[in-house]
Amino acid sequence: MDRPDATFTLAYIVFVLCFVFTPNEFRSAGLTVQHMFSEWLGSEDISFIQHHIRRTTLTVLFHSFLPLGYYIGMCFAAPEQNLMYIHHANQGWQVYFGLSLAIQLLSCALAFYWSRRGWANHPICQALSTHALPHSSWRAVASSINTEFRRIDKFASGSPSARVIVTDTWVMKVTTYSLHVALHQDCHLTVTDSKHHSLSAELNTPVQIVTITVASINPRVKPFDIRLKSTEYVELQEKLHAPIRNAANVVIHLTMSELFLETFKSYVRLNEVYRCPSGQELEPCIGCMQVNANVKLLRLCQGDSEGECQQCYCRPMWCLTCMGKWFASRQDQQQPETWLSSRVPCPTCRAKFCILDVCPIN
Repeated sequence: MDRPDATFTLAYIVFVLCFVFTPNEFRSAGLTVQHMFSEWLGSEDISFIQHHIRRTTLTVLFHSFLPLGYYIGMCFAAPEQNLMYIHHANQGWQVYFGLSLAIQLLSCALAFYWSRRGWANHPICQALSTHALPHSSWRAVASSINTEFRRIDKFASGSPSARVIVTDTWVMKVTTYSLHVALHQDCHLTVTDSKHHSLSAELNTPVQIVTITVASINPRVKPFDIRLKSTEYVELQEKLHAPIRNAANVVIHLTMSELFLETFKSYVRLNEVYRCPSGQELEPCIGCMQVNANVKLLRLCQGDSEGECQQCYCRPMWCLTCMGKWFASRQDQQQPETWLSSRVPCPTCRAKFCILDVCPIN
């Protein structure tokens, strides 16, 4: 890695990945198209549609420049290859330069075409025109969306690269290169999938991501998927005029306690298994009386200092679900990020335990 060209290549790859798939650190530093050209893009709150027309156009131009930018950088990182003079470079670099330049010129031509006729050729404007009334244009639809976006009661969720916005009339999804729009009264929303993550990268808490397909009865509107946290599902339902169908029978955890319970179960199943002594019969769980007790508290974590876990001598009396509900009920509801690492007293003898001490029974 002492070679300057290798170092530059690695650094440029990291930069490209961060610039295209922008992490929070790049966003905080203002290294985004939206932040660097905020004056030209205008305010999203005032002119939502016009802002995203300009943003997507600039994004295409900048992303298409990245291959050519690598060539320009290599001109300085590897001067011995004579890349400054393309006719002196080897054939591989000449082909790369030609392709990079063609991509840049194509994106410039595309941006110019989009800007013609007052941006009427832009994909966003084309999408809005499918919702325009007869003898009207995409500008009337844009004006309606801009007005509704300025209201404070809109629903907004998701990352900047896949943001979901629901106003009184419209369901929208903002992506890096496009804007999907559907009319409330024309669309059907269907839950198609969900994924449970034990830890959220942002909040260090469990999170369930629900995928909802938005399909319009208007044949010119393409279906699109939106993703949001399960805890935002009820808020989305309240904003919509029609119910959300759950065709895949997906279980949606609407509260943080429900999400934590699933995470609690997944961690406990990884713990050491407790084998009952021969002849011992398991009694029904004293919490729900629906299933037999299936967990035992055994001190498995290390540490003898005050406040650490203690040995529990109770016989198995609780099922995994009830033990998880007990664990969640003893937490600080304002600090869910601390739940997984906390300790709570045994519901019977009050000996302190953590998740590592909850053993499934074989």
